[in-house]
Amino acid sequence: MKLNVKAFALTCGLVWGLGIFTLAWWVIVWDGAGGAVPLLSLAYRGFTFTPVGSVIGFLWAFPDGLVLGALIAWIYNRLSSGKAGAAA
Repeated sequence: MKLNVKAFALTCGLVWGLGIFTLAWWVIVWDGAGGAVPLLSLAYRGFTFTPVGSVIGFLWAFPDGLVLGALIAWIYNRLSSGKAGAAA
């Protein structure tokens, strides 16, 4: 079975981007906006636990997940191409 690289990449991008966005809002709701600099800001420049920072986090995380998802699907397709019918 082959994976659709574009669909898998888009799904990974959305899941990762929305995950970072949701994490930011979770912290905003429970701990308040601002405060300490999150560790994720080392990877995603401009990301903070603020409403604007959550959007910045999404804008960084979406292409990150998109590229990683495409890479994973491409590697999976390359490795599984020779195994058709072996797992019957």
